[in-house]
Amino acid sequence: MKIEDFKVVPLREGKFIQPKLAKFKIDNQDRDWEIVQSGDSVSILIYHTQRDSFIFVKQFRPAVYAKNGDGMTLELCAGLVDKDKPLAQIAAEEVEEECGYRVDASLLQKVSSFFSAVGFAGSRQTLYFVEVDDSMRVSEGGGIDDERIEVVEIPRVRVKDIIYDESIARTPGLMFAILWWFDKNA
Repeated sequence: MKIEDFKVVPLREGKFIQPKLAKFKIDNQDRDWEIVQSGDSVSILIYHTQRDSFIFVKQFRPAVYAKNGDGMTLELCAGLVDKDKPLAQIAAEEVEEECGYRVDASLLQKVSSFFSAVGFAGSRQTLYFVEVDDSMRVSEGGGIDDERIEVVEIPRVRVKDIIYDESIARTPGLMFAILWWFDKNA
């Protein structure tokens, strides 16, 4: 992937986020805090039972590129909650769109939900877990529309290493999910 003419410019109105100024008082002192209002999301830790491996996604993130000049991140399969459907159904759709596995929403196990980017956004992410096998594969994945998602499979015996490997741009949700899985399966 070749990135050219990268620049950061002010955003007046966003499609997925809205920059805002929160005004409030703490102990009778007026305060201002810059925030970004954004939608909630779902994420899914996918374990491939036949290959004893985990399925992740790798994609370009402009905000990370602005920090490290690379921008490629290793993440859980995830998506915005932008449909009026149960969260597990949205998660199941993301698994198929991004990773190419068709799973019934009833197979998804809710792990937990938590807030991300708490210093400026405070979006809620709901984490699910699902097991897949080759019979559930319906496509190569890669996302929809103009998404450019690479499906990455990492064997279970190597996956714990990425938690502490700072050379990999990975998300806190991915690290939490891996630790959750090993704790549950100890």
